[in-house]
Amino acid sequence: MYLDGSTAPPVADGPVDILALLGDRSTLARRPAFHIEQAAGKTELAAYRRLRRDAFVYEQGLFTGHDLDDRDADSRTIVLVARDHAGTVIGGVRLGPVADGTDIGWWAGGRLVVAPGARGPQGIGAALVRAACARAEAEGVLRFEATVQARNEVLFKRLGWRSVRGTTVADAPHVLMRWPIGRIAAQAVAAKSALGPLLAAFREPPPHDVGGAARSVLGGVGFVGDDGAPVPGTDVIAACDAIVPSIVERDPEWAGWCAVLVNVNDLAAMGAAPLGLLDALGAKDAAHAARILAGLGQAAQAYGVPVLGGHTQLGVPAALSVTALGRTKHPVPGGGGRPGHAVRLTADLGGFWRPGYRGRQWDSSTHRRPDELRVMTGAVAAARPAAAKDVSMAGIAGTLGMLAEASRCGAVLDVAAVPGPRAATMGDWLTCFPGFAVLTADAPGAPPLPAGPATGAVCGELTEGQGVGLRWPDGEITEAVTSTVTGMGTA
Repeated sequence: MYLDGSTAPPVADGPVDILALLGDRSTLARRPAFHIEQAAGKTELAAYRRLRRDAFVYEQGLFTGHDLDDRDADSRTIVLVARDHAGTVIGGVRLGPVADGTDIGWWAGGRLVVAPGARGPQGIGAALVRAACARAEAEGVLRFEATVQARNEVLFKRLGWRSVRGTTVADAPHVLMRWPIGRIAAQAVAAKSALGPLLAAFREPPPHDVGGAARSVLGGVGFVGDDGAPVPGTDVIAACDAIVPSIVERDPEWAGWCAVLVNVNDLAAMGAAPLGLLDALGAKDAAHAARILAGLGQAAQAYGVPVLGGHTQLGVPAALSVTALGRTKHPVPGGGGRPGHAVRLTADLGGFWRPGYRGRQWDSSTHRRPDELRVMTGAVAAARPAAAKDVSMAGIAGTLGMLAEASRCGAVLDVAAVPGPRAATMGDWLTCFPGFAVLTADAPGAPPLPAGPATGAVCGELTEGQGVGLRWPDGEITEAVTSTVTGMGTA
């Protein structure tokens, strides 16, 4: 029996507050005055557009008749609405790609509106702006802007936006403003910025060397910060990579495969043919170790490189590192670029996001035939560009920053020219680990890499200065990496 005398549970008009049903009445006081969601149907869109018409046509006189435009007809446009307790739409904002065609990660927000009776201390407008920023970043956007009325510039600055320049819309003063998206810079910092300070001791003269003549140079002169290191007095290149322990733990076959993949790619970026691999493996038990070694063995067979030996320890936390040896008489440095050199990205766009790593790891290799893998990994050796760098966990833009840093240059990346898979947003593609991808720098007009099924395109250039900028179709350049990436210095 319920409190109203019925034998059936009462039907709630809205979302059920479980704590209130249990007697905690204080939860009702903590309910927000509004909530924000994506407009799900024609009713919500119509309510949002009525608010816009009332505000921008009748109240402010910015438009005549209506304020609809091409962005409203674009199926990619997203509308976020604010609803009150009764479900009434009391505000909204739209956002979506600026240009027609392929989405390159350049979006704009606009038509921010709040119903007259809902304006004030509730902060609905500010909440809608913050929600739009969060949604844009979640969609992989790297440039997000809005043209706002001049009187609202202070509000947007308070929310963290930056003013770009003044403009005029509907004969009224507006300001073009930009939301700073630091995704690429944060990735580069997290992945590589500690290297310079950590490795500084290896570049200091030993205590007995007062003059500093015997200073150690990691990688060898001309190869500081490279993917591998020439072994002095030989034509051998040595490389070493470890796999993130969490991947070894939860996805052991993939970890084993990647241990081969990343090392072969490191050798390939220097133009070296692989000779063999040595692995160091830690696992909780023999069954777990067997799964890791199965993936490693399959990759070694696919790439045609033998596993020469290694070390295995059981009853320990998951760990995997592999050392690779290769050979070349003409190693290609990562720091061989010069201002004016054209930057080319050559990447295997086939494949898919690795399950469980969407937006972070692109699997382009497990479905490839051995002959396809080998022609891709031999491409740098065949072309011998001035500089080459395997795309690492710093992502495409961060790795370009590393190549530029080693070359004592800056770099500009033409976003619209970057080859990428259709299944990846630009934000994800420029920051993920892409399987096979190599950045090269060479004189303008240099031939492309003969990389078989991989796709290559010139998509930028090296410049004077430092850091990496993203150049957009309108000529605007936004900052991606503002300074050096590793702090290890030039090659």
